[in-house]
Amino acid sequence: MPISYDIPEVLDRREGPHGEVVLRRHGELLQIIANGCFLMDTSDGRSERLLMDVALDALGGRPEPGVLIGGLGVGFSLAHAAADPRWGRITVVERETAVIDWHRHGPLSALSAPALADPRTEILEMDLVAYVNETSNTYDALCLDIDNGPDWTVTEGNDGLYSASGLASCVRVLRPGGVLAVWSAQPSPEFEGSLRNAGFQGVRTEEVPVARGVPDVVHLGVRPG
Repeated sequence: MPISYDIPEVLDRREGPHGEVVLRRHGELLQIIANGCFLMDTSDGRSERLLMDVALDALGGRPEPGVLIGGLGVGFSLAHAAADPRWGRITVVERETAVIDWHRHGPLSALSAPALADPRTEILEMDLVAYVNETSNTYDALCLDIDNGPDWTVTEGNDGLYSASGLASCVRVLRPGGVLAVWSAQPSPEFEGSLRNAGFQGVRTEEVPVARGVPDVVHLGVRPG
C-alpha cells in the first residue's frame, strides 16, 4: 500500500506591501506563513493566552485596563482577552489586510468571531512599529506578538521595536505602572537587559514548555509609576 502524506492545502495567498502571506490548512490546523516563514498555527495557544494573563496580573487589579495587542495572528490573544471581563478597551494593530479578512470573513472567524463582535474590540489596520512611534494614545498594557521574538524578527524593520528607541516608544504609550509583555519563540537574556536599560522594572521571563524542547516565553516589564 502506498504511503499517504498529509500535504498542506493553500486556502489563500496574497501579495501585500510587506510580501507574501499564505493561509494553509494542514489536517485540522490552520497555518499562517509570511514570505515563506512559518509564523503560527492553531495547534495550541497556551503561550498567547499567557501573554495576556501575565500582563493583566501585573496590573494588580487596575479597573478596566486598556490593552494594545500587537498582531492579530490566528486570534488566540484577542479571543482570550475578550473572554475576560476584566479588560477594558481591547485594541489590535494588524498590518496585513489578508489576516484581518481571514478573521472577519474566512476560516479564522471560528476562533475570533465572538471577540470581534465584542464592543470593547477595535481592529486597526496599520504597521505596529509605526503606530507605537506615532500614536498619542496610551494604554495600560502592550502585548506584542508580531515576530518569532526579539532575536528572530520576521520582517526587516521590526527589529527597531526591540531597540532602545523602540522600547522608549513603548514606554511613552504606556501609562504609569503599565505593562509591556512580548511573546518570543525562545528566551532572550539580551532582551531582558534591553528592557532594564529602557527603565522597565520587575523584568522577568515566563516560560511555556513545548514539544520541540525550546520553550515559548513571554518577556515582561513594568513602566515605573
